[in-house]
Amino acid sequence: MNAPHPSVWIERLTLTDFRNYAHLTLEAGPGPVVLYGANGAGKTNLLEAVSMLSPGQGLRRATFIEMARHGGGGEWIVAARINRHGLAMDVGTGLKAGVTYSRPNARLVRIDGETQSGSGALADIVEIAWLTPALDGLLTGPAAERRRYLDRLILCFDPGHRTRSGHFERAMRQRNRLLEDGSRDQALFEGLENIMAEAGVAIAAARCDAVAALNAVWQRRHQRRPDSPFPWATAILEGTLEERIAAGLAAVDVEDEYDRALAAGRERDRAAGRALEGPHRADFHLTHGPKDMPGRLCSTGEQKSLLIGLILAHAELSAVRRDGAPILLLDEVAAHLDTDRRGALYEELVLLGTQAWMTGTDRSAFAGLEGHAAFFQIEDGSVTAL
Repeated sequence: MNAPHPSVWIERLTLTDFRNYAHLTLEAGPGPVVLYGANGAGKTNLLEAVSMLSPGQGLRRATFIEMARHGGGGEWIVAARINRHGLAMDVGTGLKAGVTYSRPNARLVRIDGETQSGSGALADIVEIAWLTPALDGLLTGPAAERRRYLDRLILCFDPGHRTRSGHFERAMRQRNRLLEDGSRDQALFEGLENIMAEAGVAIAAARCDAVAALNAVWQRRHQRRPDSPFPWATAILEGTLEERIAAGLAAVDVEDEYDRALAAGRERDRAAGRALEGPHRADFHLTHGPKDMPGRLCSTGEQKSLLIGLILAHAELSAVRRDGAPILLLDEVAAHLDTDRRGALYEELVLLGTQAWMTGTDRSAFAGLEGHAAFFQIEDGSVTAL
């Protein structure tokens, strides 16, 4: 397996008072990284630390206060030397006592020593995607989880998606408050609904584009390897705005329709206590391509293979759009795969040219990566390079 060199990878990771790590420095190469050890040793904590080098709340979606080490001073730091297209960059983030933050759940971010206005700046530096056991319910769980995953995928190559989503959410919350307060102020409603229509249609259009691109990647993967153990799939996007855009309507016409629908639906929304139409109600589903079966009806093993296929397609799409594959975080990914599927996954990762961080309890499960990956044994908050 001859791998292309990753365009972005972590050379050094340093943790201070993060989760169960009082202090840790880990040096890595551009290839895959395997973290193995007993349950509860801190493997997933390390992946979570890496995920904090990207925008948002990380792979556990925990509050930042929860990430501070028990028994520490309530502060924590995650710092990394990131190699980006051959140039080294120093990135750091954390929580510091005595600092006034602009939002209740905010953190400090510095890039090459310069303090940033928020974690969104990290999107320009590094792209990180992950697959954890918690995402096993992506196919069968609530629509909000699938929307969140799709929006994170879009953020990988369209950082402006976060801004549009923020505009929509703020306008919707303000409109909901007006409805709750019994307001009939026409001008206030119209102003907020105009923002919702403009931002909402832009969000829906970005999702349509991402799903179409994802489906195209799956078709290419299927043509390249029709017998892959990680089957191709079809993503189907559901939602009023999304369906109108997919039907070929101009965005400005969909905006006008949505604006009118919001105005006409005020009393209905007032009774419901929330907006009943918009991108916050959308959903997307995966269909198992070879079986032509909804992913939610597939067996547990088939669903796991579909999810791995999803993360690989995600990485391949990002590699095309951002000139390089993202860093992947794969928690306990080998636990439910047989030997052949493990081998196929490792081959995909090496050929993709990504620095994939993987966890497991047994080193032997990663035998297919011997000679291609850096191995670290994790034991009660300490790391040993092997």
